[in-house]
Amino acid sequence: MIAARRFNLYLDLIRWDRPAGWLLLLWPTLAALWIAADGFPGLHLIAVFTLGTVLMRSAGCCINDVADREFDRHVKRTSQRPVTSGALGVPDALGVGAALAFVSFLLVLTTNPPTILLSFFGLAVTLVYPYAKRFVSMPQAVLGVAFSFGIPMAFAAAQGGQEWTFGAVPSHAWWLLLGNLFWVLAYDTEYAMVDRDDDLKIGIKTSAITLGRFDVSGVMAFYGLFLAIWAVVGRSLGLGEWFLLGIAVAAAQALWHWSMIRERSREGCFRAFRVNHWVGFAVFAGVVVDLAMR
Repeated sequence: MIAARRFNLYLDLIRWDRPAGWLLLLWPTLAALWIAADGFPGLHLIAVFTLGTVLMRSAGCCINDVADREFDRHVKRTSQRPVTSGALGVPDALGVGAALAFVSFLLVLTTNPPTILLSFFGLAVTLVYPYAKRFVSMPQAVLGVAFSFGIPMAFAAAQGGQEWTFGAVPSHAWWLLLGNLFWVLAYDTEYAMVDRDDDLKIGIKTSAITLGRFDVSGVMAFYGLFLAIWAVVGRSLGLGEWFLLGIAVAAAQALWHWSMIRERSREGCFRAFRVNHWVGFAVFAGVVVDLAMR
């Protein structure tokens, strides 16, 4: 019984019952992988990036909960997280996070040197993010880099050679990273709008607080920039009507999100965040279908 309870605490620590978090990372990464490979990238790379995404998101949850444990005590939604409540100790959480990150790195070792090199930078941003909210007015931008780093890694894995160089990543991959960063700003601002009152009391910096009364318009602008950048880059790479249909479906969802967040209710903002992975799936599906129809 004790072992089972502890195992359940570990599952709660890594948010195993909330797959929306890792799906937000997965869809743009897989979309980039398909674009980089100009079609089906092979089972090996799909497995590496899918499993790596799940593992690193889970490791990030461990790091984030340790870093935020003092703040989370004052937020109703997070006060019962395992580390915050004291059900799991800090060494336990860090140990789980390190183990998950190590397994993810073993997966990266099956790719090529450029991808391995980029993984160190991705890990560094992941470690920095939990502390950004103490100093950066819009820490969601730091999260955006962390959540988008699978994009250049996907290009490096699909197109890179055996040399340790950043030259394995074409310029359009970085443009896709920038576009995806705006998507992260959109959905994580929705997330921050849920906790804005609590965050103001404890002094945390978030994009929802920084944007103030322009939070809703800011979210919609971020959606627009994300979809515009991906549309322009995709078209420049030869993606056609099916891809644009995916962009259009994602844009329609963004408008639906406006209807959920415009009143700024906790329930509406949280619901918008939780279903955001469907925006990414629409873009991913557009990429896959378009390349398959060539």
